[in-house]
Amino acid sequence: MPRRRSGALRAQYQGPRVWEDPPPSRIHGLSARTSLAIHRVEGLSSDYYVFPGATVRALRRYRAFLQPPGRRPLYPQDTHCSCRGCSFGDVRHARDVLEEVLQRLPPRPSAELKRQVAHLDAVCLERTLPDPFAHRRQWRADLWWRRRLTVGGEAV
Repeated sequence: MPRRRSGALRAQYQGPRVWEDPPPSRIHGLSARTSLAIHRVEGLSSDYYVFPGATVRALRRYRAFLQPPGRRPLYPQDTHCSCRGCSFGDVRHARDVLEEVLQRLPPRPSAELKRQVAHLDAVCLERTLPDPFAHRRQWRADLWWRRRLTVGGEAV
């Protein structure tokens, strides 16, 4: 088989690859590789609630809910609007989005994000109360964060 000439090979080279989107900003507490994997999952997702930036928003919402110091119980608040932006008012929805992203990530980025979420989950379990009637009220009572008491607002 004849060898290609170097000029023919250079003619095939198209130059450096240019990405249309700028690289995503790094998510606080996660590596750049994991942040990029999350950005790719969000961009390729067909789920209405998983969109570019949804994971960052869900992590911030989850941290903000658990932020008030003290030992008094916290109560998640239901949202009245189910659009993409307003639904993050309910911390349980934020946790749903995190779970969806965790399931779609490759193993290593998933493990890194799972470590952060596990820490927040432990604090959430300490600061919220179980709902004994959740199986009657919740449409996703199989998830532990959906089985927490929601009486009142999120104020302590």
